[in-house]
Amino acid sequence: MYDIALSVGAFVRSKTRADIAWLITSDLSIVSSNRNHAVVFTPGGGKLGSLLNGAFDGRFSEIASRKLSVGRIVECEVTPLESTLSGIAVGTHLTFAVVPADLFDPDLWGSFLEREKIALDLHVSGDEITKVESFNSASIVAADPELVEKFESQKPTTVLLENRQITIFVPLRKIAIYGDGPMPQAIAGLAEAMGWQIAMETRPDNFAGVCATLSAIDSVVVTGHEVESSSRALAYALESKAGYIGALGSQKMQENRADWLAYREITDLSRIHGPAGFPIGAAKPIEVAISVLAQALAVINGI
Repeated sequence: MYDIALSVGAFVRSKTRADIAWLITSDLSIVSSNRNHAVVFTPGGGKLGSLLNGAFDGRFSEIASRKLSVGRIVECEVTPLESTLSGIAVGTHLTFAVVPADLFDPDLWGSFLEREKIALDLHVSGDEITKVESFNSASIVAADPELVEKFESQKPTTVLLENRQITIFVPLRKIAIYGDGPMPQAIAGLAEAMGWQIAMETRPDNFAGVCATLSAIDSVVVTGHEVESSSRALAYALESKAGYIGALGSQKMQENRADWLAYREITDLSRIHGPAGFPIGAAKPIEVAISVLAQALAVINGI
């Protein structure tokens, strides 16, 4: 949900039809990593987001094409083709929700953009979803005690109650890395081992879109030997809400980037940590990764 929130919010503001699909139950823990994932469909066949490698998009798209006023519970058993695409065993039972955007509180997408923990309480009648209630950390006190208790979970989960299906979304830290080569790869590998989501990009304009989805719990690391492209990536990072911005490179490179940014009237560089990382004498890529991610954690945690 977090990755599509920016787009869905735009659809809602422009009163564009959109239908959102996500996983609500499964009999396999193998899909637990997809609990936060969702896809959105628009009239005409447009699609944003990714869920289980698109294996079930045909099912969702068919429902979205009906332009229903209510949501739908979609029960399915994984077919051989869906198994090939998703990596989930043939015959596995999965349950999804497909819900039109206008059933959600319009303010919900801002909460997802801020990377808050969110509970979606689906009111179900048969296979129809007739109402969607949403709760964040502030409003959860108004929910029933059972939901309040489940909300304390630190992992995305699904709660089944009578005539209700509740999905709890828990944000993961994300790190956006600009550049390629041993250093970015080492940072990405270590961050992944820490359970962070990874977004790597080598094109500045594409990096702008990545940065637009970041919040205060997220990080940006910019690398590269080319002043203009890495400076443009830093400019996009500064426009984001990322809690940490690190810039790898020599002191001379930092100065050259600062000059490039200043020429474009970007002079407040106080959020940029450069050269990035704690001074631990790091030389190897993995050592640099350790120093950078340790600094990112310290900054985001206010240490």
